[in-house]
Amino acid sequence: MAEAVDMPEMRADRGFSNSSGSAAEDDTPLPYLQCVPYARSVSGIQIYGDALTWWDQAEGRYARGHRPKPGAVMSFAPHGRMELGHVAAVSRVIDSRTVLLRHANWSPIDGRRGQIEDNVRAVDVSEANDWSEVRVWYAPIGNLGTTAWPVNGFIYPEKPGKKERLTVLASASKPKATEAPRSAIGADFLKGIKPEVTVKPSPVRRELSYRYDAPKTASAKPVTSAPSSRKPSLGDDPIGRIIAAKTR
Repeated sequence: MAEAVDMPEMRADRGFSNSSGSAAEDDTPLPYLQCVPYARSVSGIQIYGDALTWWDQAEGRYARGHRPKPGAVMSFAPHGRMELGHVAAVSRVIDSRTVLLRHANWSPIDGRRGQIEDNVRAVDVSEANDWSEVRVWYAPIGNLGTTAWPVNGFIYPEKPGKKERLTVLASASKPKATEAPRSAIGADFLKGIKPEVTVKPSPVRRELSYRYDAPKTASAKPVTSAPSSRKPSLGDDPIGRIIAAKTR
């Protein structure tokens, strides 16, 4: 079956309106109900606005979680053509993977949108069994739809617990961390930058050796002489001998 058949209609929170299709035999317009007012009426959760805003609006006002309970509202995240999200009330929990839902404007009934469906099946198809993805009964095919719809979680008709309230307060008061700006440092990063402190190079000590060694011969052994204790004179250095000859 094609994915396109499993596609609820996207509508804003407008409540009841007249159906655009043909009326009944007595020309009485059929009600056209959106998912939001119906979920609000059957769950008692007083949140208004498009379905995609319910999860964030519930923060700090209603308890939230990721396990279904009767009376809770399943909050669907926008996905594909369902740009406004969806909300549906849980009427019964069958098992860890299956619940029954009460919702409106999901399946077209007799070719008409905006109809109510009570106690229709929804199955958790997430790998971790955390109800993050579900498949929902779709009337035109008489079975579960083929699309795995992303779910934010469940909104419960009760105040949030102390732990959840503290988490909300902490997240509201905590400043958001800003990412440090990234910069690319090239090879010429330090070009033209002068150091704040000028360090002079240490003077190099030059030690002159005034020892004279006789020329080595093939049979001569290397001579190791002890350092001389006498003071060097001008005659010990070639340049010194020239200077000494001119001063005579």
